[in-house]
Amino acid sequence: MISGVAERHRQGSRPGYKAAAGVFAVGMMGTTLPTPLYGLYRQEFGFSELIVTVVFAVYAVGVITALLIAGGFSDVLGRRPVLLGALALSALSAVCFLTAGGLPLLYVGRVLSGFSAGLLSGTGTATVLDLAPPGRRARAGLAATAANMGGLGLGPLVSGLLAQYAPWPLELPFIVHLTLLAIATTVTWLLTETVHHFGPRPPLRPQGMKVPPEVRGVFAPCSLAAFAGFSLLGLFTAVAPAFLAQTLGERNLAVIGAVVFCVFGASTCGQVLMGRVGARRALPLGCLVLVVGLLLIAASLLLTSFPVLLVGAVTGGVGQGMAFRAGLAAVGSAAPQEHRGTTISAFFVVAYVGISLPVVGVGALTEALGVRDAGLVFTACAVVLVAAVGVHVRLHPPQERA
Repeated sequence: MISGVAERHRQGSRPGYKAAAGVFAVGMMGTTLPTPLYGLYRQEFGFSELIVTVVFAVYAVGVITALLIAGGFSDVLGRRPVLLGALALSALSAVCFLTAGGLPLLYVGRVLSGFSAGLLSGTGTATVLDLAPPGRRARAGLAATAANMGGLGLGPLVSGLLAQYAPWPLELPFIVHLTLLAIATTVTWLLTETVHHFGPRPPLRPQGMKVPPEVRGVFAPCSLAAFAGFSLLGLFTAVAPAFLAQTLGERNLAVIGAVVFCVFGASTCGQVLMGRVGARRALPLGCLVLVVGLLLIAASLLLTSFPVLLVGAVTGGVGQGMAFRAGLAAVGSAAPQEHRGTTISAFFVVAYVGISLPVVGVGALTEALGVRDAGLVFTACAVVLVAAVGVHVRLHPPQERA
């Protein structure tokens, strides 16, 4: 049996949920650290835009594998061991990028980064919530959300600034991240373990992907909205540097990193707004805002306008955040208690498929059509998908359980 509540009252002076959120953010930061650097890697190793998107997409393979196999391991092994394992994988990923002399180590680094993110997504959130004192559960939930998306946004912002204005553009960002990981590891050792078993420890079993029949009516539209929203995040994380450089003429790596940061920051704001609007109204509203953001991104490509792209990125990020958190809340509410963990993991699997497959498609289209036209095709497809989902959930809103 697992008991996390009792431990929260025995923490003493140990670091609390805010420190755990900091560890979560540092770990997630590494997954987007290479974003502004892909153009430099292209020059260094001489590969195409399609290969850039494939290098990015193998990250999602690592995330999905970790979610399917080890999504529930922290419930058995404890939060701290899994967090430490995730931080170690993130450090190994940074070492791969530091020593990369070609594509093989870039691929390995991205897969390891995906494994780390897959472990952190569930375990980091659970740790932050476990360590929240009574009456601060809502604040802890917001801290976990901010740590997740904030960490993802800080990665490109920090690496863009360092690559543009400091020496060793392909090395220094990862050296800095390794230093932060060392600090995060120390903090993790000091965190109170909140998982304890009374009796024999349950066996470790792969979690797999399971959606109970009674949830499928809610799961399908909500997960499709997450798929489309994450494809927007994937587009900005993997392809934004090429869009900005080749279509809009913006080659400053700090600016590129800041644009990607704005998308993830806006997503965090959208998730906060969902709490005020409510999941039932926020899902169709988030889809609508996401459609507006996608249309603005398409307009920025047609008009070759950086300001319009920035507004589209922020608008799309807000819509993605609202729709994602609303969909997650609806799926979690509809799922039976005994299948809630696996159902939510399945939701994340669909979302992370959205962050990879469409991006690879954009990379392939770029080879044939160019960056601008490939971006227009992507936005057109995404608008159709999100609009259809938005109409469906407006006419058939998901029913939440009490």
